[in-house]
Amino acid sequence: MTTSAERTFTIRGMDCAGCARTIESGVAQLPGVESCELSFATERLTVRGVVAPEAIVGRVRELGYEVDNPDASPSGGAVPAPAPGFFGFMWARQETRLALLGALLVLPGIVLHELLGQEAAWIDGLALLAMALTIGPIARSAWRGLTLGSELNINALMTIAAIGAVAIGAYVEAGLVMVLFALGEALEGYTATRARHAIRSLMEVVPATATRLSTDCCGTGCEEQVPVGELRAGDVIVVRPGERIAMDGVVRAGHSSVNQAPITGESRLVEKEPGAEVFAGSINGEGSLELLVTRPAADTTIARMIRLVEEAQERRAPVQRFVDRFARLYTPAVVVLALLVAVIPPLLFGQPFWNPAPDTFGWLYRGLALLVVACPCALVISTPVSLVSAMSAAARGGVLIKGGAFVEALSRVRAVALDKTGTLTAGRPSVVAVRALGCSAPGAPLGHCVACDEVLALAGAVERRSEHPLAHAINSASAERGLASRLPAAERVTALVGRGVAGLVDGREVLVGSHRHFDGTIAHDLAHCQAASADAAAGHTPVMVSVAGDYLGTITLADSPRASSREAVAELKNLGLRAVVMLTGDQRATAERIGAEVGVTEVRAELLPEQKVAAVEELQRAHGPTAMVGDGINDAPALAAASVGIAIGGAHGGSNQAMETADVTLMSDDLRRLPFAIALSRAAMGTVSANIALSIGIKLAFLALVLLGAGTMWMAVLADVGTSLLVTLNGMRLLGYRGTH
Repeated sequence: MTTSAERTFTIRGMDCAGCARTIESGVAQLPGVESCELSFATERLTVRGVVAPEAIVGRVRELGYEVDNPDASPSGGAVPAPAPGFFGFMWARQETRLALLGALLVLPGIVLHELLGQEAAWIDGLALLAMALTIGPIARSAWRGLTLGSELNINALMTIAAIGAVAIGAYVEAGLVMVLFALGEALEGYTATRARHAIRSLMEVVPATATRLSTDCCGTGCEEQVPVGELRAGDVIVVRPGERIAMDGVVRAGHSSVNQAPITGESRLVEKEPGAEVFAGSINGEGSLELLVTRPAADTTIARMIRLVEEAQERRAPVQRFVDRFARLYTPAVVVLALLVAVIPPLLFGQPFWNPAPDTFGWLYRGLALLVVACPCALVISTPVSLVSAMSAAARGGVLIKGGAFVEALSRVRAVALDKTGTLTAGRPSVVAVRALGCSAPGAPLGHCVACDEVLALAGAVERRSEHPLAHAINSASAERGLASRLPAAERVTALVGRGVAGLVDGREVLVGSHRHFDGTIAHDLAHCQAASADAAAGHTPVMVSVAGDYLGTITLADSPRASSREAVAELKNLGLRAVVMLTGDQRATAERIGAEVGVTEVRAELLPEQKVAAVEELQRAHGPTAMVGDGINDAPALAAASVGIAIGGAHGGSNQAMETADVTLMSDDLRRLPFAIALSRAAMGTVSANIALSIGIKLAFLALVLLGAGTMWMAVLADVGTSLLVTLNGMRLLGYRGTH
C-alpha cells in the first residue's frame, strides 16, 4: 500500500504573493495531493500526499516557474551569494528586460498623450508595441492559472483590462497598464528577494574556510586551510585572535573572550576555557583557541537557527491567513463588480457605455479601470513582508520566533510567568558570604580579610576534585580571589553522605559540612550559628569549616538572580504588562527572597508541575494572553499551556533542544531579550495594521475616483505599484529594529 509523503521544493521566478497562490492552486489539482502550501517569503513549496515528485515539478513548470533541489533546505549551511542589485535583477530574466524596453516605448505616450493631450498614430503604435512585448508572460500566467489551477488571478484582471482598453481605442492606456504592472511585479520580486536574503545573510558572518589541525602530513600538528563543508565532528580547528569562529565546537586548549552577539545577541564578551562550548559566527578575542568540532557546517547552531526561521516564515499568522482567504474570494468578486459597473448604468440609467469624448470616460472604461484599481497586490504582500522582517530582526537580536502566529500572539501578551531556577536565577549556586572567627572586616562583601580567605582556601582545597554544584561554587569563589594555588589539593578525601566532605590539607584534617552536622558534632560560635540559621530560613545554604575539630568559619551559598533579571522585569512592567509572576517549585523563603530582588509583582512557590499549569491558566483568565518563560524541559507542561511558550537558550540552557520545541527561544541567558521580543512583536503588528489600512485606504480612494470618472487606468496601476512598494518598504523597516535602548 502506498503511503502519504511530504516533499519540499524550492520555487524560483515568483514576483508576488499572487504567483504563490497560482502555484498552490495548480499543484493542488494534481491527483493524490492532500495539501499544498507555498511560502512566497521563503520560496518553499510543501506538498503532502501520494504523488510523484516528477508530477509536481512538471506542474510547476507548466505554470511557468522553475523548481530547484527537491527536498533540499534553502540554507544548507552554506554562505549565500550576495543579493543582486536592482539592474542586475531586472536584466536577469527575459520578461523583465522586455518590461524595461516597453517602458522606453511607452514613454512618449506618457509625456505627449497623457500629460500634453497630443494625438498621433506613432504614439499609439509605440504603446501597442510596448503592450505586445509585456502582455505575453502576464496573459500566459492568467491562462495557466485559469486552466491548471481553476483560479482567476491578478494577471487575469490586468489582461482583461488591457484588452478591453484596446477594444475601446485607449491604446496608450493599454500599453501603460501592461508596462507599469510588469515593472511593478518585477519591483515586488526585487524587494522580496532583498527581504528573503536578510535572514540567510546571517550565514555571511561564518567564514568559508577554517584552519584544521592535522597530524597526517608530518606527525607534529600541521595546519591546513580547508572549506568548512569538509570539516566533520571530531576534527580540530585553530582559531587565532580576532578571527571569526567557523564551526560549533568545544574548546580543547586555550583561553580567550568571545563575542557571541551574532548568535545570542549578548553585548558582553564571554570567557572561554577548555570544555566551554562556542558557536560558529562568534568573534574570538585576545587568545588563540583549539576547538574540537562538534557538528558539520549544515548543522551548526546558526545554520539550524536560519533553517528554523525560514520554516517559521511558512507558519502564517491568523491575520495573514485571513488576508489570504480574503484575496481568494476578492478577485472573482471584483470581476463581477466591474461587470456590473460597466453594464448597469448604461442599461438602467441611460449612461454612456463607450467613451463619449476623449476626456470623458464611459462606464465600460470605468469597469476596466476598476479591475486595475482592485488588484490586491499591496494588501496580500502587506502582512508577510512585515512578519518575515520581524522574525529576521528577532533572530539578529538573539531571539528565535517560530512563526508569524507567535509574533501575533506575543504582541497580545498581557502577563508573563517566569520560572525561577535557570530563568530568573543562574541555576547554579554561588558564594554570597564568608564568616570567619577573628574576621577583621565583618561588614565587607563576602568577608574580604585574611581569616575569611583562609576559610575559603581550606574549603577549596577539600572540594577541588568534587563535581558537586556546591563544590564548583566554592572553587570558583576561591579562584576569583586568587586562592586556588595557595594550598595543595586535599588528600584522602572522604564524602560523608548527607553531612559533608573531609580531607587532609598539609597534614591537617579539614571538614566542610552542613550546619546540622556541626550542631551535633563540633562546637561553633553562637553568633555564627544564629546567622547560619537565618541564612537557611532565607533560602541560602550555609556550610561550616573546621580544622582538626576546631570550628573556623561559615561559607554561605545561594542561587543568585541573573544580572539581567531585575532590569528585564522592570522593562516588562514599562511595557504595560499587568502581571510579572514567578512560578517555582522551590521553598517559599527562597522564592520570596529572589522575587524581592528582581521585582516581580507576585511570587508563587512550592508548586508541582501540574500546579504551574493551573497557575498559568489562572493568569490567562485573570489578565488575558500569558507567556511562560522556562528552561524548555522541566517546565514543558506550563510552556505548552501558555499562550506563548518561551525557552531560555545559551551555553547553559540546552539551546538546541529549546530551539526545536519552544514557540520562542531566547538564544542567550540575558532576560532583556524578552522585553525586546515583546516590543518587536508589537511594532510588527502595528506595521501590519498600518500596511493593511494603507492598502485598503488607497484602493477606496481610487475606487471613488474611477466611479466618478476622474481616475484613469494608468494612474490606478501606478497607485497599486506604488502602494505595494510602500507597504513592502514599510515592513522591511523592521529589519533594522533594535529596541528602545
